[in-house]
Amino acid sequence: MPQEPLGVALIGTGFMGKCHAMAWRNVATAFGGPPPRLELLIDTPEEKAAEMAAQFGFARGTSDWEAAVADPAVDVVSITTPNAFHRPMAEAALKAGKHVWLEKPMSLTLKDAEEMAALAAACPGQVTLMGYNYTRSPAFQAAVKLVAEGAIGTPWAFRGVYDEDFCANPELPWSWRMTHEGGGLGVLGDMGCHLVSQILPLMGEITEVTALIDTVVRERPSPDGPKAVENEDNALALLRFASGAQGSFATSRAAWGRKCRLQWEVHGSQGSLVFDQEHMNELWVFRKGEAGFTRHLSGPDQPDFGAFCPAPGHNFGFNEMKVVEAREFCRAIAGGAPCGPDFAEGLKIERIIHAMAASLGRPVAV
Repeated sequence: MPQEPLGVALIGTGFMGKCHAMAWRNVATAFGGPPPRLELLIDTPEEKAAEMAAQFGFARGTSDWEAAVADPAVDVVSITTPNAFHRPMAEAALKAGKHVWLEKPMSLTLKDAEEMAALAAACPGQVTLMGYNYTRSPAFQAAVKLVAEGAIGTPWAFRGVYDEDFCANPELPWSWRMTHEGGGLGVLGDMGCHLVSQILPLMGEITEVTALIDTVVRERPSPDGPKAVENEDNALALLRFASGAQGSFATSRAAWGRKCRLQWEVHGSQGSLVFDQEHMNELWVFRKGEAGFTRHLSGPDQPDFGAFCPAPGHNFGFNEMKVVEAREFCRAIAGGAPCGPDFAEGLKIERIIHAMAASLGRPVAV
């Protein structure tokens, strides 16, 4: 952890903005080290920025993000804005000498992501981190360790699904999220990238995808009348890994009844692993020769769980994963172990989801 408090600017106060604010406020409580200085909270209009700064515990609020990322009191910038702002804000922060914590997706287009990664590579003293917090759960970390140790033998196959229903209702109003200009990719950019962020540590590099995408609600209501939905609601893909293993991938933002079904299985030569984010404190393990799957419950014997609660069976949660992410970010800034996915690794994820969007049922190399 840094020896001196880091000055933080946070852009955005929505779902993930609040999540980042809680992570910055709790990282020292959970893991030690000096508490960060919460310097600037950015939102519009100015009155909202001031109100939310007081609520989130920041010293100042402003609507001027460009001045905020250049402020000499700021060391790190958290970006939790709509997708169209990710590239300009991240690049401005990097050019101002700041470390950058950016929520996914990385950008609207693959070209944008490539140029962002190139800029980050040209700033070697600055740490970048993409907000893939699902990879920080103790159950997922345990699964990665089991695969690496050979507990289920050689991974042969992966099956993964990430479904939610926030776009299932055809009466849901049209928004920027449903456009290429404002949202970029649809369900692939919002959710599919999270599934990819888990696939790679478990299975290794993806070399080829064959995908189909679909928009099931093609128009949505708006005050100006019906407007077209430009990006995808559903995506399916077959995967080939560098190891020779195969995989399947499915994601939907229009799956009635599903709230956060980030579910996957890894099948190996000596066993299998099963995980579901809706039961995120459980990992199911089958080993060859056993009668059935064994339920492994997350607890303080696993990395990071004990920093929040010393008692087994007391569940780890969504916001705790973001605090762990903040700890890894701070540690990397202080010269410790690199954290990831950084912008270079984030670009790998973008290449995969953009290859899926371009596939149209044809095999595409990644």
